[in-house]
Amino acid sequence: MAIKKQFIKSKPVCKVTFSIEAKEANTAAVVGDFNNWNPSEGELSKLKNGTFKGLFEVPKDASYEYKYVVDGTYVNDPEADGYVYNDFAGAENSVVTV
Repeated sequence: MAIKKQFIKSKPVCKVTFSIEAKEANTAAVVGDFNNWNPSEGELSKLKNGTFKGLFEVPKDASYEYKYVVDGTYVNDPEADGYVYNDFAGAENSVVTV
């Protein structure tokens, strides 16, 4: 799993590539503050090597809570920028800072 960030000088956004290795999975998505926790807005594409990957533009100068949804199961990112406990979810969420 990895996060790749590409800052755009001409826009107030950062292109963030989210990826998760899930060879046995059928579907994967990234959900978070940046897409209203909506799996259909965070669908990831499966690559031949079994990694799911997607590129998203998020407003920069902020931190966002997120999780991966792999075959319906919420999963934290071990390579996140940080973690924060979320009372609504009753669990810890990954954090990306851009």
